Amino acid sequence: MKRANIEIKRGGLSHPGVVALLREHLEEMASHTPAESVHALDLVSLQHSDISFWTAWSGDALAGCAAIKKLDTHSAELKSMRTCRNHRRTGVASQLLTHLIKETKKRNFKTLYLETGSIPAFAAAAQLYQKFGFIHCKPFADYIEDPNSVFMVLQL
Repeated sequence: MKRANIEIKRGGLSHPGVVALLREHLEEMASHTPAESVHALDLVSLQHSDISFWTAWSGDALAGCAAIKKLDTHSAELKSMRTCRNHRRTGVASQLLTHLIKETKKRNFKTLYLETGSIPAFAAAAQLYQKFGFIHCKPFADYIEDPNSVFMVLQL
């Protein structure tokens, strides 16, 4: 597929397409992972003051979303990274991740963490994160060791 030309906008949690994409995200996480290992945030949790949320648009079409959660004064966590099905493999996730890394640096965070799944369904995501320089790490924040999770970190 051709590389998507997208515009990244702050917010958008009330948009029906975003609500549907986040619902799809939670449902897919639940279909692959035991409930105690699902760490995806719901719509209400994404509205917390420590979370900044962005949407990616290709014209009027929603292409994806992602968020960062402030953990402390020096670190943040990547959350709710999701690409719409019809925009997968078009570079949307790379463009969103590039944007979030720039935002994280602009906010003077030194470390960006993430948690993703350990099963093959999450392999493409893990490969993307590694391409951007994320490396495996121990659990961070309130996470604990979990065979269903992979923890990664990027030093900014």
